Amino acid sequence: MNTGTRSPGPDRDPGLQPERTRLAWRRTTLACTVVTALAAKSALHGGASAPGLAVTALCCVLWAAFLLLAQLRIRALARPGRPPALTARHATAAVLCTVAVAVCAAALVF
Repeated sequence: MNTGTRSPGPDRDPGLQPERTRLAWRRTTLACTVVTALAAKSALHGGASAPGLAVTALCCVLWAAFLLLAQLRIRALARPGRPPALTARHATAAVLCTVAVAVCAAALVF
C-alpha cells in the first residue's frame, strides 16, 4: 500500500535539507532584525514617548528571544549526523516571538 510518502533512497544527500533549514532560520532572523530596527526608528522619529519606548523595548526583548531560539536550532542542525526534530515547545516559542515582534512593530507604525 502506498501512503504517498517516500523513504529516503541511497542517493539522497542528507546535508541539503538541514542546510536549507539553516538558511531559512537565518533569513527569518534577518527579517526579525529589520522589523525591530524599523520599529525602533519609528518609535524615536518625532520625539520619544514612554509608550513608544516601552513597545520598542518589548520588541527588542522578543527579537533577542527569537535570536536565541534560532541560534540553538542552527547549532543543532550543524551537528554531525541526523539533526534532531524541532520540539513543539521551541516551534511555538519561535512562532510567538515572530508574531509578537510583528504586532509590536505594527503598533508603533499606526
